[in-house]
Amino acid sequence: MIGRKVSLSPFLRSLSARLLVLTVIFVMVSEVLIFVPSVARFRFNYLQQHIADAHLAILALEATPDNMVSQELANELLAHVGAYGIVLHKANVTLMLDNGGAPHLDATYDLRQAGLFALIGDAMMTLGEAGNRILRVLDTSPKDPRITVEVILDEPPMRAAMWAFGIRVLELSIVISLITAALVYLSLQWLLVAPLRRLTASMMRFREDPEDASRVIVPSSRADEIGLAQRELASMQETVRQALRHNARLAALGTAVTKVNHDLRNILSTARLMSDALAGSEAPEVKRVTPALLSAIDRAVGLCTRTLHYTREGAPPLRRSRFALSGLVEEIAEVAEKSDGAMRLVNNVPATMMVEADRDQVFRVILNLSRNALEAGAHRVAIAAEPGGDTTLVTIADDGPGLPPKARDNLFRPFAGSARPGGTGLGLAIAREIMRAHGGDIALSASTAAGTTFCLTLPHDGGKTLERREEHPAGAQTARSPAAP
Repeated sequence: MIGRKVSLSPFLRSLSARLLVLTVIFVMVSEVLIFVPSVARFRFNYLQQHIADAHLAILALEATPDNMVSQELANELLAHVGAYGIVLHKANVTLMLDNGGAPHLDATYDLRQAGLFALIGDAMMTLGEAGNRILRVLDTSPKDPRITVEVILDEPPMRAAMWAFGIRVLELSIVISLITAALVYLSLQWLLVAPLRRLTASMMRFREDPEDASRVIVPSSRADEIGLAQRELASMQETVRQALRHNARLAALGTAVTKVNHDLRNILSTARLMSDALAGSEAPEVKRVTPALLSAIDRAVGLCTRTLHYTREGAPPLRRSRFALSGLVEEIAEVAEKSDGAMRLVNNVPATMMVEADRDQVFRVILNLSRNALEAGAHRVAIAAEPGGDTTLVTIADDGPGLPPKARDNLFRPFAGSARPGGTGLGLAIAREIMRAHGGDIALSASTAAGTTFCLTLPHDGGKTLERREEHPAGAQTARSPAAP
């Protein structure tokens, strides 16, 4: 028994079994809805047939001169009809046929005035009765609409006939439901369940080895939702396979680049030491070329360092604290203006605005954007901030010539989004990683010939009191007042 139960369990949990059971249930419910009016119609026809038989039986009275028959013949006619008595109303003539007794009447039904719901209610009452009732039934004769016939009869024979009819309907309903369920089951197996199983099997096989091209599903030519799902799955599997191959190549290339960068950095460090020795030479030609050589070596070392840091760091760890954003911008202004005397950084951040973030990382992002503006040819950078619901919006606008179209198309992509010759584009890629690690983001707001504007978003604490953490020593605020626009 246990082994059989386990073998049936997967089928019972399957979509096919559920559809089979639901189909049987729905067919049975439909048959029940049909059964009620069918039984009412059966009862109506049963009574009408007795009315017709009663009309034929009472015609024997009209064949006699005095409209009378013997009691034996009357009893035989009534037994044939299954009635206690028959009354016929024709014009001014009334004919009666009875068995000599007058039974007590329990209910009277006039079929001439019965509607659908009345017939259904009477049929349900008949099925619900347990004892015997004597019924008086009136209706127009189906042989002659000018004649009204009354019949007095027992209810149990009619009830038994109704139950027999109901059992036949039930048996027929079961057969119909099983046949319908089987047809629906086979149709759904062919149209839906089997294709879904193939989709699932393809997903499982593809999961085991996504790089194997033979595991990509071959879609059918179906034009319905299953065909669409197959084509979309095939497209997704191929996209994933190509992405995995691309990422594998990038991973191998990244490992190679890391090794080359490490060795190249050592070589450049040696070249830097030798260049420092050349800087002390008195030869005019050496003095002329040495600064350019040292600058080129420094740029190459910086490129190697940034590339190594980008490949190694990933998302930076955050040390959150609550600080005044205006003070941070003042520090950035001092650093930026010391590096280039022609650079002017304007602090438009309200002095009372507080943010919760990693102070050093935010410092790094804003300083990087300011230096990018300086290297692009800007002379003035304005930094402003304002609360925006659940976030703080920081804008960094410069008066530079704007970004070229190629830089805008590849913005935030490492080694592709630089706007200057020799740039790596790592600065903006790292800035986006830092902002997203905070739960915010960085975006290019505008870039025209009049300047470029970047927008930073930082989650806002909504004015809640937060525990202060020790700020980094480099984060000490200065007493310098914000520069005027």
